Amino acid sequence: MPSTSAIAMIPARIGSTRLPMKNLALIDGRPLISYAIQAAKNSGVFDRIIINADASIFAKIAERYGVEFYLRPTELGSSITKSDDVVIDFMRKYPSDILAWVNPTSPLQTGEEVREIVNYFNDQILDTLITVNNAQVHANFAGRPLNYVTDELFAQTQDLMPVELFVYSVMMWRSAPFIKDYTQNGHAFFVGKTGFFPVSRDSAIIIKRQEDLHLAEFIMKARKTGKTKLEYDQLAAQTRQDKDTAR
Repeated sequence: MPSTSAIAMIPARIGSTRLPMKNLALIDGRPLISYAIQAAKNSGVFDRIIINADASIFAKIAERYGVEFYLRPTELGSSITKSDDVVIDFMRKYPSDILAWVNPTSPLQTGEEVREIVNYFNDQILDTLITVNNAQVHANFAGRPLNYVTDELFAQTQDLMPVELFVYSVMMWRSAPFIKDYTQNGHAFFVGKTGFFPVSRDSAIIIKRQEDLHLAEFIMKARKTGKTKLEYDQLAAQTRQDKDTAR
């Protein structure tokens, strides 16, 4: 069976309405985009890793971290640009069997998880994959219950059907069906057999605003200092002692 080629495309826009120059904002001393580059590298599953940007400044980032750079057409750099158009343009410039959109907005995603996502895509023989956060919470849509009912006892969260919230940390397509569908219909984001991969809680932290940057940085620094051990108030020890005595 012939091997398939896979490219990791890391998108980067210089503008952002909610967080200006988001991809160059520092988290623990490194630009946000660098974490996506490192995760793609660490996954070990891509033949090429290419930054797809709307500003030439990102060529220096690509050089710094040892990946390739593509300056997309000016018309694909606005805030109203559709993702389908970005993908088809890139696929036509860089042919491959599989294209993975590795998003800089999830800096806590690991290379190991990226590898698991790609393997799942291949094992399930998918044409499209979107990462999601399986959230077990009571959810409404348009003001109506989505995964619970109101005419019975209030359901415990662990008994709820999870709602799948899009994370976008990795999105993948098989190039041939994407190009075919886009050519015929003008869109192809959910082409063919589509699957959803639930990522870790860390990967589900999406950088959209400044406070998201702070949250990701606090988590990274806590891990570096080892301040992640679970600790309890002193009353917890007394509770355990009381339970042991009652046995």
